[in-house]
Amino acid sequence: MTYDETIQYLYASTPAFHLIGSDAYKPGLDNARKLLQALGNPHQSFRSIHVAGTNGKGSTSHLLAAVMQSAGLRTGLYTSPHLVDFGERIRIDGEKIEQTYVTHFVEEHHTLLEQIRPSFFETVMAMAFCYFRDRAVDIAVIEVGLGGRLDATNIITPILSVITNIGMDHTEYLGNTIEAIATEKAGIIKPHVPVVIGETDERTTPIFRSKAQQNEAPIVFADRQPDYSSSLTCELHGEYQQHNKQTARVAIEQLRQSGLPIQDRHIRQGFEQVCRLTKLQGRWQQIHDDPLIICDTGHNSHGIRHVAHQLQQLMEHRKLFIIFGMVADKDIDDVLQLMPQQALYHFVAPDSHRALPAEEMLRRAQNHGLHGQAFESFAEAIEKVLAEARPTDAIFIGGSNYLVGTALKYKATHNI
Repeated sequence: MTYDETIQYLYASTPAFHLIGSDAYKPGLDNARKLLQALGNPHQSFRSIHVAGTNGKGSTSHLLAAVMQSAGLRTGLYTSPHLVDFGERIRIDGEKIEQTYVTHFVEEHHTLLEQIRPSFFETVMAMAFCYFRDRAVDIAVIEVGLGGRLDATNIITPILSVITNIGMDHTEYLGNTIEAIATEKAGIIKPHVPVVIGETDERTTPIFRSKAQQNEAPIVFADRQPDYSSSLTCELHGEYQQHNKQTARVAIEQLRQSGLPIQDRHIRQGFEQVCRLTKLQGRWQQIHDDPLIICDTGHNSHGIRHVAHQLQQLMEHRKLFIIFGMVADKDIDDVLQLMPQQALYHFVAPDSHRALPAEEMLRRAQNHGLHGQAFESFAEAIEKVLAEARPTDAIFIGGSNYLVGTALKYKATHNI
């Protein structure tokens, strides 16, 4: 098989949540356990850090990886979803998994995959763990896919667990209260493994404390620690990144206490060069200057709140065009009521079977005082915006990982 054929095989034979949603969701660890046992339990051959949370877990994971790379540790990084290319999900020292490894893994293990019938996420996770073992990483940062307790990644026993924050997302799987969601995410807390909680909340703090106490796991709340991070220059510029920086910085202190050879200069370098070191994209990322074009992957009300505040700030000095789309299973009305009414909107459906149609998004946006047009495609929307925008204006692209991915692909093939 070619690489492209291999990726299509994975999508077709092991349904992917990012494409079809709930039909691909397989909660529980039985499949993961069977698959990894058959592969020789590769996850037991390297140290790991486990990162959960409603928002910020991707940025926090990349910050941790960048610091460890700067310290000279061969660092694996497993995240999801990807924005442009499948290989973004599995990296070592910032470099994507080799296409030949992906193809060889599927060819070698397709009989096993057909026997166990794992989800797409379980298959890719197993591939990542084998890759990290085969390439002899010193440590790997493993981002939870969805929730925590029943997520396939919860099969690992890390040296540190991190839970960034709790917000209302994926309520159909995790529960429809903050407390229920916190309980699911607290499921990554392991016996005697230290845990860092990024943001305290009176509704969730007792849940995390209780779970940590049950497991005799030392627990630290990052936002109650000294402000380690505000003096650090960081390549991540979103307003919300301050929380992620502090969470990552406190987590690094825990890793230093565990004996990892991380010095202050490694922390400075990791934060300053996080995008260059790990190839992270889509976090308040500027992709053009005149007009200013920014994209961001925030996709629920908890994550969009800070983005909306920054958009308001942009509008103090610039006319703002927004290209926006969301998938249908998100808290769409809660997001729309946060967005600035003075902007000119261009609604498109993200490239996903779960996408909310652009016309439906326009109708719901109008209920919140937002005005604009619906478009058949991102290309049609961006071409119209670029034809109208002056060099001093601003364009924001967001609402969905998939829409940001489309924007990054478009940038790579067009002169913007």
